[in-house]
Amino acid sequence: MNGQTIFKHGILGTIFAACAVTSHAVPADVAAAGRSLAGTWTLVAADVQHPDGTRTRDYGAAPKGVLFIDAEGHYSLQIFKSERAKFASGDKSAATPDEYKSAVMGSSTHFGTLSIDPAAGTLTFHIQNASFPNWEGEQQMRSYALKGRELSYRVTPRPNGDVPISVWQRLD
Repeated sequence: MNGQTIFKHGILGTIFAACAVTSHAVPADVAAAGRSLAGTWTLVAADVQHPDGTRTRDYGAAPKGVLFIDAEGHYSLQIFKSERAKFASGDKSAATPDEYKSAVMGSSTHFGTLSIDPAAGTLTFHIQNASFPNWEGEQQMRSYALKGRELSYRVTPRPNGDVPISVWQRLD
């Protein structure tokens, strides 16, 4: 081999190595971001921002909730309104229409997998099953912020323009 051949192979090898490292850098960053969210989270706030800019509680004054995320991106999320009335009959199959409505509107649960794009500041819930069946099989993207032990995200606006905002505190 002459000097020019060695130089060309050396440059090509360097370019190939740089491309290989670069092509894995984004997924590694995404995986690291996902691991940064892994853990157990408790709900701090479940608010809604209205089109006029005002903000109110979407699930009452003291909502309850938990979000579990594992290192592989599987998640389970539950949000409950703390002021939910118990069924008068004590029988889940014998509730009144108003009791059923209150139970459904006072909770939001779903599970599946979660992907994160830290550069875009978005997380996407790949919903496998949900208490609201219309969400099953959907991919729902949210803008998020992670500040220390606090995770917050904004849900896509509802048809009336309201934007739900969830705030979580890391427990572990």
